[in-house]
Amino acid sequence: MPSVFPPDYQPVLNLYETQSAIELIKYTFSDRLADALNLKRVSAPLVVSPETGLNDNLNGVERPVGFDMPHITGRGEIVQSLAKWKRYALWRYDFYCGKGLYTDMNAIRRDEEPDNLHSIYVDQWDWEKVMAADQRHEAYLIDTVKNIMLALVGTQAALKARFKGLPPMYSSEVSFVHSQELEDRWPELTPEQREQMYVRQHPVTFIIGIGNQLKSGQPHQLRAPDYDDWSLNGDLLLWSDILDRAVELSSMGIRVDPATMEQQLSTAGCQARRQLPFHKLLLDGQLPQTIGGGIGQSRLCLLLLGKAHIGEVQSSVWDRQTEQAFDKQGVTLL
Repeated sequence: MPSVFPPDYQPVLNLYETQSAIELIKYTFSDRLADALNLKRVSAPLVVSPETGLNDNLNGVERPVGFDMPHITGRGEIVQSLAKWKRYALWRYDFYCGKGLYTDMNAIRRDEEPDNLHSIYVDQWDWEKVMAADQRHEAYLIDTVKNIMLALVGTQAALKARFKGLPPMYSSEVSFVHSQELEDRWPELTPEQREQMYVRQHPVTFIIGIGNQLKSGQPHQLRAPDYDDWSLNGDLLLWSDILDRAVELSSMGIRVDPATMEQQLSTAGCQARRQLPFHKLLLDGQLPQTIGGGIGQSRLCLLLLGKAHIGEVQSSVWDRQTEQAFDKQGVTLL
């Protein structure tokens, strides 16, 4: 959808204060997230080789940015996310059960249509954690989501102690709902419309089950078949009063095991991926069982600072019409 300027919107913080607040959010949340989930910070790639199978193909239609590498055999791709690389790294770095990693992920998604919440530049905390095989159940997923929200609320409290006039506190209480429940409740609406209806009533919501077909024959959303287990994953959404809409903050889940990957690759018609190095390792049972996800850095800043456009907290490229609309109201996009 196109960018919109909310009526009577005025940012609480000026440009300089906003930069200070972003710094506080990023340092505080990353520390709290690491403590909550027992994570260690690691370095992550900006470029991967397409032959490895490590790049994320997201919904299967987005085109990664590729380029030739004259001094290295083959081509390189800018990552779209690190969903598969993280699991490979946990195995390669010999992480133990109960311990995980997080990293600052920077990606380019050239097919993204910019609006209030989207940019071709993506920045997020990507995290992944080794888990035991007997933790492959919904209760473990739910406990992990609750711990993430505790880190978020703690960050918001620290932010509000320093900057006055920011939006009200989010609750650490999460409403958990299955995507099929939303379809049963509002069968006449699109999945996005169902999200808006539910999250308006439940400002902190986690929707379980993204990727599997619903009773209607359609999934709630498309999801790549080779990282999340479609029955044990979900999206964390928070309500924004400024934008009067739900904002997806995180996509996460328990990852596929060999049997689940086989099934989902077949369902998605992606059997050829079985021959890629990452997929071979997983299907051979060499990669650890993991849970992981991504948490949008700019989106978290937008929500906690009460901003109307992601361009107020992230430097990227915007269309001229959007720049002029916000500039007319005295709001600078970075």
